[in-house]
Amino acid sequence: MSKIYYSPSHEYIRVEEDGTGFIGISDFAQHQLGNVVYVDMPEEGDEITAGEDFGAIESVKAASDLIAPVSGTVIAVNEALEDNPRLVNEDAMTNWIIKVEISDSTELDTLLDEEAYKALCENEH
Repeated sequence: MSKIYYSPSHEYIRVEEDGTGFIGISDFAQHQLGNVVYVDMPEEGDEITAGEDFGAIESVKAASDLIAPVSGTVIAVNEALEDNPRLVNEDAMTNWIIKVEISDSTELDTLLDEEAYKALCENEH
């Protein structure tokens, strides 16, 4: 069974039992952005570092950097988003942006669980 963690910058990581993780933006974030028109993603094989940007997401209202919740190696990108970035608006939790092999699972301890993330979102609203 997978477990979902959230970063204060509104990215999520869904961690699978094999130590890989799917990273995307939260439902809250896609609502704030509005209609997503472009997702800038890294290449497979790229290294990402927790707390640093790994790409960007653009909507008709704004552009935002995508901040890595953990460090790791990109093992897949969601190519469907290249042709249809609005998939993020349809279901942000299903339409992940990148899949990574997590290099340091202790970094997950710095992230928020669903309850803490909901509280963060309520405070920002």
